[in-house]
Amino acid sequence: MPPRPILPLWAAVPVAVLAGVLFDLAFPSVAWWPMAFVSVALALVTLVGRRAWGAFLTGLAYGLAFYLLNVDFTAEWVGPLPWLALSLLESLFVAGGAVLISLAYRWVPVVVPRRGRILVTSVLVGGLWTAKEAVIGGFPYGGFPWGRVGTSQVNGPFAEVVSWTGTAGLTFLLVALVAAAVELVRSPRRAREGSIRPLLPVGVLVLVATVLIVVPAWSTTPAGTMRVASVQGNGPAGYFDERQAGDILASQYDATEPLFGEEDVDVVLWPEGSVDIDPDSSPVVAAALDRVARQVGAPLVANRIDKRGDEYFNMSFLWREGAGIEQTYDKRNPVPFGEYVPDRDFYASIAPDLIGMIGRDYTPGTNPPVFDIDGTVAGLAICFDVIYDALIWEGARDGAEIYLFQTNNADFRGTDENLQQLAVARLRAIETGRSVVNLSTVGTSQVIAPDGSTIDGLPADEPGHMLTDVPLRTGLTPAVLVGPWVNALLAWGSVIVLAGLGIAARRRSRGHAKTPAP
Repeated sequence: MPPRPILPLWAAVPVAVLAGVLFDLAFPSVAWWPMAFVSVALALVTLVGRRAWGAFLTGLAYGLAFYLLNVDFTAEWVGPLPWLALSLLESLFVAGGAVLISLAYRWVPVVVPRRGRILVTSVLVGGLWTAKEAVIGGFPYGGFPWGRVGTSQVNGPFAEVVSWTGTAGLTFLLVALVAAAVELVRSPRRAREGSIRPLLPVGVLVLVATVLIVVPAWSTTPAGTMRVASVQGNGPAGYFDERQAGDILASQYDATEPLFGEEDVDVVLWPEGSVDIDPDSSPVVAAALDRVARQVGAPLVANRIDKRGDEYFNMSFLWREGAGIEQTYDKRNPVPFGEYVPDRDFYASIAPDLIGMIGRDYTPGTNPPVFDIDGTVAGLAICFDVIYDALIWEGARDGAEIYLFQTNNADFRGTDENLQQLAVARLRAIETGRSVVNLSTVGTSQVIAPDGSTIDGLPADEPGHMLTDVPLRTGLTPAVLVGPWVNALLAWGSVIVLAGLGIAARRRSRGHAKTPAP
């Protein structure tokens, strides 16, 4: 028999709202990682025994409560419309995922024998939650893989698992653990007096959780160090900041001057948007970049807007004194409604003033996300790029021994957006077994070790530099090697299994209906 709802709908909706609020607390700036487990447990409790429309409503309440808090930084400069639209869109996907999970709770007891229900339910619920995150992370317009359960655990004891499974795999394991705990509490076998059987699944659950806590991160191979001079200029890099052409470059140059004369520097790193005049058309700018490379004695990795014909690219480049630009990487994942407007005519008819503010559309890049810096391969990501698994894995497979992440958080000063992005960068370090230099125009900037710990850092809203001997690593983690397969298996596999259960449940119900009463 399908289970009855644990909570009436009038109680389930406010509990879902509470669960969404608690989930936000698991992310920076609060970063109370255990709240993710409480949140998932409460969310699942609201879905047990729920019919489709009730599950959709509670899922929508959960999604709205989370996203309205978690991405409130999107309203910082352009008002509430983008914030509300993004939160509603993502919440609709959460609601759809809630319907699938509610179906799992209805169909598993009908099809699966009692002995296997806890295992099947927990694995299936974990898979469906992961599938929901996969849809959010890929659709529409490239998706928005922000606020995943796995990402919330960067400060917790489960973070090292990500080097084995990737973020999606970590989400699956943690949600499955919570789902199993919920099932154990609900299981009627616990009421059997004198039975030791309930202790077996509890022991298995505790054992699995313990293994996930104590398992070490996959160990990559040390390959020396790279001395990185990373500079946070704290210039007027925001979209609405008052500035003249060259002001951002000037702030970066001024913050770099204390490094002039340093010895044995391997590379100078500037953030996204750090060169706001094209050096190919300005001899003065080219001379300034040459002087930086000459005075520090190292090539410069910087970033600028590049126009090619009718197309614009967010381009990082390697600059060497006397040679100019030697290598380039174009941002692979421009921000929808930030760096380009998909279906511009349609959205301009809805919000012409907002859409009109985005004067040009950036084209996604196609070149490899790595630079060869005098024999050391550096993986690259520009701001929004960092949240996409495939790009980071591609850099590792292309031989990256270190990651250089460039970003511009100037439009989100005073919010926790930069800390949320920094948490993703820390998780990428653990996931790939590589050091990460995460550099922002305005902060917070950090050098992160392969284990996710902080080697060096700069506070937000202050100019400064870091001169750091950053560890290099080689070798690929299981997350990089099998991550794409894990993601596909969890997402598609769980949906296929659910569909199979639905077919079996319908056949069984038809069979019972045709069986005459004795």
